[in-house]
Amino acid sequence: MDLDKITKEIMIDEETIISKVKELGKQITNDYLDKEVLLVCVLNGASMFMSDLMKEIKLPLEIDFMAVSSYGLSTKSSGVVKIIKDLDKTVEDKHIIIVEDIIDSGLTLSYLLENLKSRGPKSVEICTLLSKPSGGKTHVDTKYVGFDIKDEFVVGYGLDYAEKYRNIPYIFILKEEIYKA
Repeated sequence: MDLDKITKEIMIDEETIISKVKELGKQITNDYLDKEVLLVCVLNGASMFMSDLMKEIKLPLEIDFMAVSSYGLSTKSSGVVKIIKDLDKTVEDKHIIIVEDIIDSGLTLSYLLENLKSRGPKSVEICTLLSKPSGGKTHVDTKYVGFDIKDEFVVGYGLDYAEKYRNIPYIFILKEEIYKA
């Protein structure tokens, strides 16, 4: 795979991501001392981020996974949220941190937030690696944000286009001719 042919611009390099993940892990550790924390990874995109993040949180943790979709094979959210895989654990009386790769329109995360709040947790917060403040259709309060980014279609570090490029250790802007072909 020749990444130069598909890369418009490297947005966030690997070292910068690693540094930010460490910072977020430290902040979460300080905020949740002596609390039961359940990290909920939003699959598939947040899996790489959560894997690195949980190593930086110096607390006993539980983890679980949800798969939700509002994109399909598109580069924009359809606005229709579908739960593909629900949690295996109960969230009642736990402090939940939803771990997300990117907040774009906010529609998927808003739905997920309300869904989890209805299950009786002590608290629900969001930790996202990326946020597109200009792309939001729905405002979602996010306690932990790695990077605010411009409204570009990005891939790498878990983010994909048609299930490709998740394994790239940095975040880059995909050339439009790749996804508009």
